[in-house]
Amino acid sequence: MSKQVPTEKKDIIGRALRRPDAGAEELQRRPRYSESLVRAVLLLAGTLSIVVTVGIIVVLGTESLRFFTPPSWIDSFFKAAEPVYPRDTTLVLSGSATPLRAGDHIQLHSEQMLVTAYDASDGALITVERGYNGTAIVEHAAGAEVFKNVPVTLGEFLTGAIWQPHIGRYGVLPLVSATLMVATIAMIVCVPLGLAAAIYLSEYASPRVRAAFKPVLELLAGVPTVVFGYFALVFVTPVLRSILGADVVQIYNTASAGIVVGILIIPTIASVSEDALQAVPISLREASYGLGATRLETTFRVVLPAALSGIVAAFILGVSRAVGETMVVAIAAGAGPKLTLNPFEGAETMTGHILRISSGDVSYDSIDYNSIFAIGLLLFIITLVLNMVSRAITRRFREVYE
Repeated sequence: MSKQVPTEKKDIIGRALRRPDAGAEELQRRPRYSESLVRAVLLLAGTLSIVVTVGIIVVLGTESLRFFTPPSWIDSFFKAAEPVYPRDTTLVLSGSATPLRAGDHIQLHSEQMLVTAYDASDGALITVERGYNGTAIVEHAAGAEVFKNVPVTLGEFLTGAIWQPHIGRYGVLPLVSATLMVATIAMIVCVPLGLAAAIYLSEYASPRVRAAFKPVLELLAGVPTVVFGYFALVFVTPVLRSILGADVVQIYNTASAGIVVGILIIPTIASVSEDALQAVPISLREASYGLGATRLETTFRVVLPAALSGIVAAFILGVSRAVGETMVVAIAAGAGPKLTLNPFEGAETMTGHILRISSGDVSYDSIDYNSIFAIGLLLFIITLVLNMVSRAITRRFREVYE
């Protein structure tokens, strides 16, 4: 049965056919202000997200430059053991810190000096160039504190094995290794459990079971991370110590933090993977059944390969979530940078260090304060690289199975 055209529209169309310019204005689309408003709001939201991201990059980059060009002097933990007169070029120092090296830039009061040589057998005996950078050569009393200004290089920051900015050691590897260790343990926990839950919900569960089970699973995502942190400290750690021994597992350790972070990420892995499995066309399953394959064979040989791009994206999203987790590692992993591969020892992650430094009594523009921005920029770059890898993998495998 054909659809009846309203009389008013018939008249407009008839006039337009007789006189093409007569009904042009009446046939034009009427403006829809509600759609224009929605379009403007969406454009504003997209623009705002881009501006915020660019602002974060600018702030992190600007403050990181302060870290790589430190404007302040740090304590060398040395003092002048004897009075220093204007004619002296050899200084005798007292202290138990790391010996100064040739090329170090030091300062006593307002006079700057350049270390040109040191006694290898006695690091407290150094030769200096007085009045460096045009500063006045003056006399210094015994006990004068020695400060040094050691610039941070990008190579030392990325490859150094000691992180102690207050003594001029800026290697970020201990923080990075602890972060990657927690993320690795978390993925070992959440990948099999999350993928198994996704397969069950997509391929085996009835609609009633899926409707009841999925909200319960996603409820984990709504639990505050501080609760997970204390769960790791007061439950998971005692369990590990009772199984492996208190002399093996320290109270603060990356293993318990990684296990709980993995539990925290299970809803993310399960939800995203289940959406990817549900997106596989039903025709692929029916074709597999028609060839005599069982449900298990269909799941692992047909459905999983077809949804591989979404599953890999879920895994990388989980890694990004584990790398950026803060409260769990701050409570359960430990609060001291340490380069170790033992998951049962305490070690501080990048996010945990940022939280500890930013919540402490740290003065603005100090070396410790500026270091959190350099670490934050590195964390941002790691997350960005993971997202780029996820998009590349998704695009690559989606082209295969479309």
